[in-house]
Amino acid sequence: MRGVRGRAGCGHGEATGERADELLVLVAGGDQRAFEDLYALVSGPVYGLVRRVVRDPAQAEEVAQEVLLETWRQAARYDPGRGSALSWILTLAHRRAVDRVRSARAAGMREQREALRAGEPAFDQVAEEVEAGMEREWVRRCLRRLTDLQRQSVTLAYYDGYTYREVAERLSLPLGTVKTRMRDGLTRLRECLGGAV
Repeated sequence: MRGVRGRAGCGHGEATGERADELLVLVAGGDQRAFEDLYALVSGPVYGLVRRVVRDPAQAEEVAQEVLLETWRQAARYDPGRGSALSWILTLAHRRAVDRVRSARAAGMREQREALRAGEPAFDQVAEEVEAGMEREWVRRCLRRLTDLQRQSVTLAYYDGYTYREVAERLSLPLGTVKTRMRDGLTRLRECLGGAV
């Protein structure tokens, strides 16, 4: 199964919602091709929502994959009369993301209690938060090094969950131009972020 991180998703337009409704009904009948299309349609919004809750990109990607697999397995439980397919899928994503955060917090608390009992120094949460803040600032600096068009394209696709085509429409540019700027921008980001390690 393809990864969800780094893949532009889709916006939440009416046409997207209607297409997702149609596809999820087909997926409930076991249609693998419909699932591939649904996956391509909703992977961006699912990852975007999970990323906002979980924060860690690797864990967000893992949770998004779990949600998409759950969508395949539970498609027959979807009731079109109770809401849109996209809302149903995003509800699954939100629940799974919140569960992951709660689980991580509980594990951290268990480790702290165990460390206290063993007389070991407790996990340094302040240092971890400082490091995370430094990483966010590094990403911001690297984004500022991109051209305006590269920065807009990357932000719309990877933070707001739009497809390349939707990014092109929002920026009133040809699709090929957006793809090129996106590729160039991601290459520059990768090079810049390589210096953060």
